[in-house]
Amino acid sequence: MRLPILSHPTTVVLVDDSDSFLKSLSFQLDPLLPSKTFHDTTVALDWFARSTRREDLPLHVDFDSLNQSPDQPNVAVDMRRIHRVCEQPLRFTIPSVLVVDYSMPQMNGVEFCEALQHLPTKKILFTGAADEKIAVDAFNRGLIDRYIKKSDDDALDRLEVEIGNMQRAFFLDYAQTLADMLALHDYSFLRCQAMAAVMQDLYRRHGFVEHYLYPGPAGILFFDRYGRAKLMVIETEQGMCAQYEVARDNDAPHSLLLALSERRVLPFFPPGDGMYSTEAGDEWHRHCRAPQVCMGREKYYWALFDFPEHYLAAPPAPFEQFLNARQGVLAA
Repeated sequence: MRLPILSHPTTVVLVDDSDSFLKSLSFQLDPLLPSKTFHDTTVALDWFARSTRREDLPLHVDFDSLNQSPDQPNVAVDMRRIHRVCEQPLRFTIPSVLVVDYSMPQMNGVEFCEALQHLPTKKILFTGAADEKIAVDAFNRGLIDRYIKKSDDDALDRLEVEIGNMQRAFFLDYAQTLADMLALHDYSFLRCQAMAAVMQDLYRRHGFVEHYLYPGPAGILFFDRYGRAKLMVIETEQGMCAQYEVARDNDAPHSLLLALSERRVLPFFPPGDGMYSTEAGDEWHRHCRAPQVCMGREKYYWALFDFPEHYLAAPPAPFEQFLNARQGVLAA
């Protein structure tokens, strides 16, 4: 299990030549799972062409080709771009998963997936019992990621599970190279199964719907559907030592230094990098939490903090706002 550097609600695209089946299927799916339906494959392909432009992806990695040779460039990543994705209302319209029927008159589901194989969208094929061999062949060729037989009694339950799995896989693949690079430095928890399990539990307990890797202090910025933010600060032993040294060098109160040395507190000091400054003074307790410990790839200390909205360059675009606007369009 790995942690994606970001994850947020996305759109599931449903393609089937039966309009009544599409309406029934979209009605039965989780209402917190935005979907878009097409019964015409030509219209669907045109929509994908207009909705999945690579230049619209929010994350970029810059290479220093001036000071280094082309085969050994330095890599620069603006970490702030990751959590600033939360400002973009259209992030929820990204088609992360396609569910397509196999038997359609214009083109079959495998041909449809083949036309979209250049896109990162994960693909689930709905088949009849007689089409299973075709589905297995398409899977082996990498044209689809999953297939489900419509005739199975638990087909809809399996579909919801697989949609969730494919959405997670979409974000893991979306920035895998960047995540691998960051995991070698201050973000080793991205490759820690134990921390991934902790995050999943936080999602369930706090109703979070999205998260973003956050720099300074290193951690995960969560949002619930209403745009309310929490920051999960994550430190290693090395990071805790750095917290102590910065506090000591800034003449922090002895009580704070003792608490840091005994690992009784995990701080998130203003104005934003998380380290102690004289502004905190004797009020340091307000900016600290008792840390939880996660024994994973290494020993991680973590705590959840309220995250001040003014730390963001712009207000987040909440998922609830998107759902309300979408419901208004559907009702019109």
